[in-house]
Amino acid sequence: MALSCGIVGLPNVGKSTLFNALTSNDIPAENYPFCTIEPNVGIVPVPDARLERLADAYKSAKVISATVQFVDIAGLVEGAARGEGLGNQFLSHIREVSVIVHVVRCFDDPNVVHVAGTVDPIRDISVIETELLLKDLETVQRRMESLGRKRQPDVAEERAFLDRLNVHLNEGKPARTLAPLSDRELAWMRELSLLTAKPVLYVANTDETGFRQGNHWVEAVQTRAQAEGADVVVLCGSIEAAIATMQDDERRFFLAELGMEHPALDRLIQRAYRLLGLITFFTAGPKETRAWTVRQGTRAPEAAGVIHSDFERGFIRAEVMSYADWERLGSEQAVREAGLYRIEGRDYIIADGDIVYFRFNV
Repeated sequence: MALSCGIVGLPNVGKSTLFNALTSNDIPAENYPFCTIEPNVGIVPVPDARLERLADAYKSAKVISATVQFVDIAGLVEGAARGEGLGNQFLSHIREVSVIVHVVRCFDDPNVVHVAGTVDPIRDISVIETELLLKDLETVQRRMESLGRKRQPDVAEERAFLDRLNVHLNEGKPARTLAPLSDRELAWMRELSLLTAKPVLYVANTDETGFRQGNHWVEAVQTRAQAEGADVVVLCGSIEAAIATMQDDERRFFLAELGMEHPALDRLIQRAYRLLGLITFFTAGPKETRAWTVRQGTRAPEAAGVIHSDFERGFIRAEVMSYADWERLGSEQAVREAGLYRIEGRDYIIADGDIVYFRFNV
């Protein structure tokens, strides 16, 4: 699925280091603003222990993970909405992603320059949020001017919605917090493609001490995220970058030394995946075990179409068992014998963790 997460933040907060660790790519991460100009793009597998267990049980020749696309967007600066620091170009890159991964610096290092001279993650968050709000206000006001030239009676409802949205943005509130919204208002919101309508995941990038023990900067970001109803992942970019270069045995030992079972990046990827409103279903067998991505609420024929358009066009039924039943009972045969192997029709809504075999005819 063409869904992506844009990594944003001020210059020198650790965006490119994080991207390198996520994708195991070696892109520039030098200590100066605007090192990243064009966005770097990487396709990242979604960590899922269920996939590996299924592949082992079915002795699959191939194992294919679900994926999420990450985009490393150059550091924004104050005034970006007016074009400062190539701001318009960078803001256009943000418009193209589905989720904003906002990296904030929660460590002090005299060898790494901060564009504002001091470390203050809440100030930094506000700088980015303000630039996105200003761009959204520009978008809303352009639409209001366009509607102002129209005389059709059916534009009155949209004009009222835009007035309410304009006030909301002017109060410094992101578009994603405007509620309640009718179905028509949701459609108008989508058409506007507002930057602050996108879901946000904060990443508090700290040093090793801050990661192990926390610090006041991390706590400030967590408090801010909680107040917004947003999520936050705390990590140490340098640790994650080191983990990404290790072999499996070395990585397991290193994680154990840190008291971690998995890299913090695994949590980041999984939470970003959920923020996109995505779930995973599986197909499993000796040839291949694969994780497939669909949106929550997807019906069985559309899920079949993710595999191949012929599966959707000729859909007959879906044979389904839940991963939880399969794991608890130990095998597909045991699931069948327990009467938990189900036959589902066109109206069945795929659930996260479903193991599915589609019957079709074309």
